[in-house]
Amino acid sequence: MSIFNGLKPELVWTYFEEICKIPRLSKDEGRIRAYLMQFARQNNLCAKEDSAGNILIVKEASPGMEDRKTVVLQSHMDMVGEKNADHPHDWAKDPIIPVVKDGWVTASGTTLGADDGIGIAAQMAILADKNIATGKLECLFTTDEESGMTGAINLSPDFFEGRILINLDSEDEGILFIGCAGGMDTVAEMTYTVDAPDYDGEALEISVTGLRGGHSGDEIHKGFGNSVKIMNRILWNLSNEFIIALASFDGGNLRNAIPREAFATIVVNRNLKENVKKRVEELNDLIKDELGHIEKELNISVKDVSMPDRVMDKDNHSKLLAAINCCPHGPLAWSTEMEDLVETSTNLASVKFVDNNRIRIVTTQRSSIESSKIDAGSMVASCMKLAGARVEHSAGYPGWRPNISSEILKITIEAYRTLFSKEPQVRAIHAGLECGLIYEKNKGIDMISFGPTIRGAHTPEERLEIKTALMFWDLLLEVLARIPKK
Repeated sequence: MSIFNGLKPELVWTYFEEICKIPRLSKDEGRIRAYLMQFARQNNLCAKEDSAGNILIVKEASPGMEDRKTVVLQSHMDMVGEKNADHPHDWAKDPIIPVVKDGWVTASGTTLGADDGIGIAAQMAILADKNIATGKLECLFTTDEESGMTGAINLSPDFFEGRILINLDSEDEGILFIGCAGGMDTVAEMTYTVDAPDYDGEALEISVTGLRGGHSGDEIHKGFGNSVKIMNRILWNLSNEFIIALASFDGGNLRNAIPREAFATIVVNRNLKENVKKRVEELNDLIKDELGHIEKELNISVKDVSMPDRVMDKDNHSKLLAAINCCPHGPLAWSTEMEDLVETSTNLASVKFVDNNRIRIVTTQRSSIESSKIDAGSMVASCMKLAGARVEHSAGYPGWRPNISSEILKITIEAYRTLFSKEPQVRAIHAGLECGLIYEKNKGIDMISFGPTIRGAHTPEERLEIKTALMFWDLLLEVLARIPKK
């Protein structure tokens, strides 16, 4: 029996359960692409795939609705793969194990992939159900949204024909999104000289775990702890109070997630080891006192480990900690046009020792103003260059400017009122959606984005509220039924 037995809409949950079984991390979407193409063949639907791996599946208009405008339904195939450090999950082969609990669907120890698996499932359910009457539908499934939006970047303007697009990649039921931030990455690399550890030293591993993490767009303003920043603060304090050598620093994993965990190995004189441990415990209490209201599971621990065979030279040790210390993280500016909307932000996503003498620092900037996005990247680059790092900026992606006179917005507002007897909110989102890139290639296309409620996206705490999945589905069908004639 399915874990989703009895949940509505039944067909959406059926497809979502199938999708959970398919590994589909960014840049490893081959199996989900094959699954979608097979689905199209089984349902006698026309489908095509472009050179970037994007897929379009077309459902012709229902009898009597051939005169309706064509609508594009759009989601992305890939997902963010995050897991708890102690959870044995192989993203290359293991299925996601969904769990139903207290009105929500979550996963066992990993991200759920509802971002954007629930969007894919909704598209498939509409394509498969012959009793749903609509005009012509084009279901667009894009690749690699989470790690660079390369699917949307390489999308040809003539890959689809519709001039109304409904993006199914939003995470707040009751909110209709009509704009989003643009984004870019700023990546720094620095090298260091390898030194031999102190022959009279002993090694300690410091761990920062239990943080909430979260989506670096949707949740950057919530004050969640950043494991990289916290670890750096600990190392900064220890370096100023004791003589320590840094052997490794591994914090964060994904460019678009607030880092949840960080680990560092240091070497200290054996005579000072207990003093260092005590200081880490004091910092644990101090930082918990600061963040305990929001980071209730935060844990900073220290333990003895085997001696490493190499450590970082003292000069670059100091430069690295200084660079991370001054690197901004969080909101930089708030919108003056839309209440409670972050306008510009930067996320310090990860710091990793990637080989014998190289360190990689990944950050992500977002803004609804292109020049502010670039300036935020320059702020980060300045910190890194002062430490002697080499810095590169990604090409990035554009934002999506709101259009309050949009036809599809008016249709969706009216549909929402009819279904739920209340007003939806209309907002822009600080996260990046592919809508900005799609608009750049298809000027004038009319777009909106909505979805069910998802919390904790990009973390193992990701969860989808069950009742809102049905509301999302009902709204989508009502909007499609209201699409006007050409």
